[in-house]
Amino acid sequence: MQQQHDGVGGADRDVTWMRRALELAARGRRPDPNPRVGCVLVSAAGELVAEGWHRGAGTPHAEVDALAQAGERARGATAYVTLEPCNHTGRTQPCAQALLSAGVTRVVHAQSDPNPRAAGGADVLRSHGVDVTSGVLEQEAIDLNATWTHLVTTGRPWVTWKLASTLDGRSAAADGTSQWITGPVARDDVHAQRARCGAVIIGTGTALTDDPRLTARRADGTLFEDQPLRVVVGERDLRPGARVLDDSAPTWHLRTRDPKEVLARLADEEIHHVWLEGGPTMAAAFLAAGLVDEVVAYVAPVFLGRGRPSVGDLGITTIADALRLEPTDITVLGTDVRITASLKEIH
Repeated sequence: MQQQHDGVGGADRDVTWMRRALELAARGRRPDPNPRVGCVLVSAAGELVAEGWHRGAGTPHAEVDALAQAGERARGATAYVTLEPCNHTGRTQPCAQALLSAGVTRVVHAQSDPNPRAAGGADVLRSHGVDVTSGVLEQEAIDLNATWTHLVTTGRPWVTWKLASTLDGRSAAADGTSQWITGPVARDDVHAQRARCGAVIIGTGTALTDDPRLTARRADGTLFEDQPLRVVVGERDLRPGARVLDDSAPTWHLRTRDPKEVLARLADEEIHHVWLEGGPTMAAAFLAAGLVDEVVAYVAPVFLGRGRPSVGDLGITTIADALRLEPTDITVLGTDVRITASLKEIH
């Protein structure tokens, strides 16, 4: 495992190795309670010593994973880590101490740890004479763990509202039928997106009307390895035998209508990305409460003329008060279009 970057300046070398650490971090599980982190150990001669990444809660952190492979070769090495080494004892020992014990003499990290329980590793390393460089490819590292960072800094999960709509803004026909507004390519994409989230939320109305499974499935019907927590919100009872209650994924039934209470419960479970699939009433409740961060709209080239709207009453009566979003991605999926847009602020 020899790799060297001859003739590359210090700053460029740091960027090169940090990019590799980010590639490793991206292998981690998106829905995991912990951030995705990668670590690369490089010798004083510029040779790759070892690589590691965090594979999920309860497994070794990226630094410890790399150090275990390096053994004595870690002494005198530089560690490139996508997140500031932690200074917290939880299921594992502090990574800052592990790096010190291994004899690492320089640490380069991208994102500073926003979690006050784990922050401070850089200062500990500096106090023991380790050369620490911070902020290399910081924005890339923040983007990699955007939803986790959001939970840590705001105290609530990042909420993505998913909707499927006709061109005239209908989510169901006048008789209530809605399967299928969009085509198979768009529906497969929805399942792939679900698998990246920690929880998917619907209301009791959707559960009773559509009887969804809410699992993340591949095109052939098999389940993804990661399944979101299924959350049904509302006071009405679910029907015995409802598909959302099967054993393919865990399910909560939260008997409340308060979006803040729902997100607080999920935050307690360290769920940092929520996929909101409820109907127009639930969507309006989350929007009105300022609790939607992003919208993923699957728009089909279809007209219904009548039927259920995509979102309920938001109290907007004039165009000047319209809720305007900032598009971040537009992708054609088969015959449909996926529009991703962020909500900077709810007015």
